[in-house]
Amino acid sequence: MESESKLIAPQAQTPALEMTDEVASDLLPAESSGEALPVSTNQKPDVHPATPSRDYALVKAELRAFGWQGYRRLWDVCWAGILFAWPLVSEWFRTQKRASLPHWWQRLLHRVVRWNHKRSKIGQEEQTARHAVWLRERLTRLGPTFIKIGQTLAVRPDLMPLAYIKELTLLQDAVPPFPNEQAWARMTEELGRKPNEVFHSVDSDPLAAASLGQVYRARLKDGADVVIKVQRPNLESIIRLDLAVMRYLAAILERHPEWVQGIDWMGVVDEFEQMIFQEIDYEREVRNAERFRANFATWQETVYVPKIYPEYSTARLIVMEYIGGYKVTDVENLKAAGNPPVEVVKLLTRTYLKQLLEDGFFHADPHPGNVRVLPDGRLAFFDFGMVGQITEEMRSGMIDAFFHIVERDIPGLVGAAIELGFLRPGFEPEEFKPVVEAIFAQYVGVKLGSIKFRDLTYALAETMYSYPFHIPSNFTFIIRALTTIEGIGLLVEPKFSFFDAARPHAKEFMLKRESAHLRNQILGKLIRGEEGKISWTKVWNLAKLAYRTYFNRAPSNPDGVS
Repeated sequence: MESESKLIAPQAQTPALEMTDEVASDLLPAESSGEALPVSTNQKPDVHPATPSRDYALVKAELRAFGWQGYRRLWDVCWAGILFAWPLVSEWFRTQKRASLPHWWQRLLHRVVRWNHKRSKIGQEEQTARHAVWLRERLTRLGPTFIKIGQTLAVRPDLMPLAYIKELTLLQDAVPPFPNEQAWARMTEELGRKPNEVFHSVDSDPLAAASLGQVYRARLKDGADVVIKVQRPNLESIIRLDLAVMRYLAAILERHPEWVQGIDWMGVVDEFEQMIFQEIDYEREVRNAERFRANFATWQETVYVPKIYPEYSTARLIVMEYIGGYKVTDVENLKAAGNPPVEVVKLLTRTYLKQLLEDGFFHADPHPGNVRVLPDGRLAFFDFGMVGQITEEMRSGMIDAFFHIVERDIPGLVGAAIELGFLRPGFEPEEFKPVVEAIFAQYVGVKLGSIKFRDLTYALAETMYSYPFHIPSNFTFIIRALTTIEGIGLLVEPKFSFFDAARPHAKEFMLKRESAHLRNQILGKLIRGEEGKISWTKVWNLAKLAYRTYFNRAPSNPDGVS
């Protein structure tokens, strides 16, 4: 594989496209002053995003500062975008009536597309599947930034159709490694010495490769087994160049809102920039690991966080204790070690409910490579580069939504969705109520244990794609984490139910947290005279939930949804 520190060469020339002078001037930045930014640096990386600008001239100047590299990268990304958009545009033209198209070239294109479709022996479903595969492969070729974009889109059914979601999910595991020589050079640069001067030994092949780095097993001079997580070469420079290209294209789209409406393109780029710069800051990852360790200090018999060696760790390299054990999907070895796989997944589910409902701080990427089962049954968590945080208000809103779902309170659930940011501003809530009612109708008479979280997400995908849904970034991480956990459960036990496994612990954590919150509210108002409104509806809902939980009485449910 060609080194990812090098930018990809331009693709074959595209046919000339007719465009206005205004659009042409947008797509072709003015000539560079000749002062290109460096592609690599030996200085400590500034792993914080620059303050983004929405000024078109400044965005244009940012890209121009990269010189010819910026132009070449812009071409690569634009050409990939054209190839991605063409099948979608063709399908749109095919479904239009020829007489409704106002321009002659649109009617000609309509005729060509319809003729080509009749000659094709491939159905639309297979074409979509092939296009999704092409997109995954193209993102892989474009490098780490775009692999990360694909991984992000894989949990955004509000942005991508279902076929693409399924294919992009493969980017979580199938990422090509970068050459060992580059990894050794990066280790030497970060440690200030050659790896063989610091470590007793380092394996020649990586244990795993990811979009932003890869991992090697090693042994310290004192005999301690460790792993070295090393960042991909020139990663920050590549990301900054790609972000300049993305911000430039976003600025063009915002200058031409008639092309695609209703999307804050610069906001999307800003959100992605914030996320990726947090993830490549390995010093921040170390702090995340220590915070996670502190949150689970009273769970030492069930949860373990590997020791990190700060004396060997930098902003681009982490050395941590090597943990053996088994993957959570290694059914045979788990059974042989006396750890029932289903119980392991239930414990994993319980730890996530604690993270979400109690801590408000959670590991956002719990795929099988980031969680191990120790021989004594404890769960060991790795890789804290991607974490999510939930504010008190968001946690309270999630619990309100839970009560609205239990009570089938459609207006209340729509209100909670607005409060949590799931509906874009400007959409009339009354228009959305029938949609929510239709979703509930699909599950009338279905037991909760029979519903799969991923199936529910896929069932909602078309609705979210068709309506003005917006999944807040923190909830994107929650969906990613929970669908991953359920997928692990289904691998080890086809009858596994995430909802059945989560329900008793969810009630326990909700009662514990909300009872303490409301108790403080009531005491503050009645005893200390503090201002504020007590939600007596929530008090009543908590009382009913406590009664059902601790007295083991199921709620009356004429529709059969439990």
